[in-house]
Amino acid sequence: MVKKAATTAAKALTKSQILNSLAESSGVAKKDVQAVLDGLTGLISESVGRKGPGSFTIPGLCKIVVKDKPAKPARKHVWVPLVQEYRDIPAKPASKAVKVTPLKALKDMV
Repeated sequence: MVKKAATTAAKALTKSQILNSLAESSGVAKKDVQAVLDGLTGLISESVGRKGPGSFTIPGLCKIVVKDKPAKPARKHVWVPLVQEYRDIPAKPASKAVKVTPLKALKDMV
């Protein structure tokens, strides 16, 4: 009989666990940490929103950028090898996508 090694998969922290950890490590009240995170969220939404510059950098962690994706025209009678048949591919309208790029400091943490 072969025994399987007990694997303890680390789970991602919940929002309340993050708040508690930051409050303990910084010595600031949990309510104040919550206010800072809410302020950061609002700042990111303003920067990435329609009237903002379209990018936001969290120093040492990541850069958030809005990318414009162009419209794609419809294509008729395209061979799809997965299903072995021809299909018509509908047009896709132009859209915006959010891209998050890690910075060097974050890459060095891993």
